[in-house]
Amino acid sequence: MEEAAEKHLDAIRPHNTKRGYANDWALWEEFHGWLAERTGQGLPLTAVTKGTLVGFVVWLDTIKLAAPNSIDRRITGVTVTARNEHGIEVPKAATVAARQALKPLKNDPERMARGRGKAAAATPAQLQQMSAAVSEGLTGLRDRALWLMAFGICGRSAEVAGLRAETITLVTKGLEVQVPAVKGRPPRKVEVAYGKNPDTCPVRAWLTWKTAAGVGSGPAFVSIDVWGNLGTGHLSAEAVREIIARNAEQAGIAVRLTGHSMRAGFITTARQAGKREEKIRAQSGHAENSPAFWGYIREADKWTDAASEDIGL
Repeated sequence: MEEAAEKHLDAIRPHNTKRGYANDWALWEEFHGWLAERTGQGLPLTAVTKGTLVGFVVWLDTIKLAAPNSIDRRITGVTVTARNEHGIEVPKAATVAARQALKPLKNDPERMARGRGKAAAATPAQLQQMSAAVSEGLTGLRDRALWLMAFGICGRSAEVAGLRAETITLVTKGLEVQVPAVKGRPPRKVEVAYGKNPDTCPVRAWLTWKTAAGVGSGPAFVSIDVWGNLGTGHLSAEAVREIIARNAEQAGIAVRLTGHSMRAGFITTARQAGKREEKIRAQSGHAENSPAFWGYIREADKWTDAASEDIGL
């Protein structure tokens, strides 16, 4: 009866909930990889204990900059997946301790505000500021190439994470990039032109990273451990967002930039430069009647021939 009950509950569980639990477990795996990189010793994923679960909360808060309510859901997702998929019954003391660690975070207004509202649109000036502050070595080369590529292709974080080196082709005027299909959205091919400023040119940044890392095929962007060793798998969308947010914070950007900031920034910047709507949509992959796309366009156009301008006041 116990087994039958679990099967029944799993069968009636909404698809979005199952997908959310899968994402929670993927973050749990990433957390364990992060731990292993820093300690030199990996723990089994089934070690859902007081120590690891509290550490997971702290990691989500300080490294992933997750909102407290999101962390709360992640705790549930990990414990449910551990029980249903791996046969591990998580001790009650572990979940109690995790939520004790979470409690003060929920009393912090700044943390509670994470993830709310529209992402701030990145500007070329901010990209210049981030480029000047980027760290040295392979990590800095990867980070600069990643967020300049995200801006250049007007890419979602999952699309940037899924890019493959062999589908980024150098041509005379720049790069032709095959943006992968994600979340049911079709793939698209976009053009990324050389930038006038070498510090914020996506083409030069990509070529520099590609040469330094020896990336010829496979994932365009990979993890790098503390010893400078390159990973072999694709970064997660969460990792892409983290890299962008961390670089912006290190550069002292006044607003918090996220993964979506590069996408929003490309649309508004291209529009302000006079690019045609259909050209921008081809780069972004938005549908012609997309409310989100037209919202960006309205934001970019609000001071173009403003209704209150030159009316005799």
